[in-house]
Amino acid sequence: MTELTPKEIVASLDRYIIGQDAAKRKVAIALRNRWRRQQLPEEMRDEIAPKNIIMIGATGVGKTEIARRLAKMVDAPFVKVEASKFTEVGYVGRDCESMIRELTEVAISLVRAEMEKEVSEKAKANAEERVLDILLPPQPTRPQRVYRPADPSGGDEPGVVEASQEDGHAKTREMLQRKLRAGELDDRSVEVDLKESGNTSMMQVFSNSGLEEMGVNLQDMLGKFMPQRSAKRKTTVREARKLLEQEELANLVDMDAVVKIAIERAENSGMVFLDEIDKIAGRTSGGSGPDISREGVQRDILPIVEGSTVATKYGSVKTDHILFIAAGAFHMTKVSDLIPELQGRFPIRVELNNLEAKDLARILREPKASLIKQYQAMLGTEGVTVEFDDAAVDAIARICQQVNDESENIGARRLHTVMEYLLEDLLYDAEPNHGKTVRFSDEDVESKLADISEKQDLTRYIL
Repeated sequence: MTELTPKEIVASLDRYIIGQDAAKRKVAIALRNRWRRQQLPEEMRDEIAPKNIIMIGATGVGKTEIARRLAKMVDAPFVKVEASKFTEVGYVGRDCESMIRELTEVAISLVRAEMEKEVSEKAKANAEERVLDILLPPQPTRPQRVYRPADPSGGDEPGVVEASQEDGHAKTREMLQRKLRAGELDDRSVEVDLKESGNTSMMQVFSNSGLEEMGVNLQDMLGKFMPQRSAKRKTTVREARKLLEQEELANLVDMDAVVKIAIERAENSGMVFLDEIDKIAGRTSGGSGPDISREGVQRDILPIVEGSTVATKYGSVKTDHILFIAAGAFHMTKVSDLIPELQGRFPIRVELNNLEAKDLARILREPKASLIKQYQAMLGTEGVTVEFDDAAVDAIARICQQVNDESENIGARRLHTVMEYLLEDLLYDAEPNHGKTVRFSDEDVESKLADISEKQDLTRYIL
């Protein structure tokens, strides 16, 4: 779990996300509280429940981006799911417990990657030895002759060890090892033996029949009963080293230990970002219609957020201390439309502000991988240098806000629409500008975007 302070977490988010300071503070505090809880005695640790968060704001204001950047920042299992996946109008979709199974899979992948990193050097060395054995098979072991003076065929003296052959074999192996490490043998064809499980192609038909939702992996379960065999494969030395290294990693990593650590990490440090929760808001009024399905999904999510035990193919996972961050636009509904029990499980609520022109201009300029920097990097691959005057950036932001105000407000996503339209000609035919610098002024932006700044033409560019 990360040991970053809330200020450090916010500072890291500031590199990618403009504004929304209140949401960043809430998320940073919740993340730090996970670490604080881990430092407490066990009896106190079990009593502290996570303070789940609901982020309320229009689309494109940074809700998902905060969660995505947070996932990259923290060394903890993280999964993002859409509440709308669990229901559609008229019927219920996926099992709600699948979000915990996805979280467990992420935790398994994280821990396995950590353990593979620890044994990677040993795996490389083992793979190198196996490649050398293929290039130069080891000498067959000769039966040891025992000197018996009474045996007429045994001779009068013990046999002489042929040291010259062993020395020659060792020198040849050292020479091949040097060439292998230098990459001189990478394109040489070799035949390798790779382990494979029994034929499970028929099992895949059954394993995708919904059993994964019950925490059962039929393919893995039946695969254990199939005899493991090896198959010969002809490939290059370069590819053979990669394949053998992966096989050695699988042999060196203890999957039982991986599963044990991963489940513990998922239970104590796991985070679930539940997006589009407003799509399942709405309580039944007449006892019929799609609200039946929505409230049913809320009641299915409730025990998971409240704290329950979910069966996965790796074992049982408790959700008591998993942090849930919900988000939604709540245009057509309100947080109060959620069932009271679910509302009570999200005690922290924060509203994200709509983006104005000044915020959009900062989004274009300040983030580490801002939209302008992305287009500059892409066109730079064709030898075209693109520059924007400050007034041009302000004009782009102003037009984006105008379009958002007069049509559907899609926040910062409007920048993608406007930038793509502004640079369309240059992106389509960049060759004539190879080696040149193309500079955009506010006049260029205004003239190019004049069509979409007029209300009657907006419908052509609304996403």
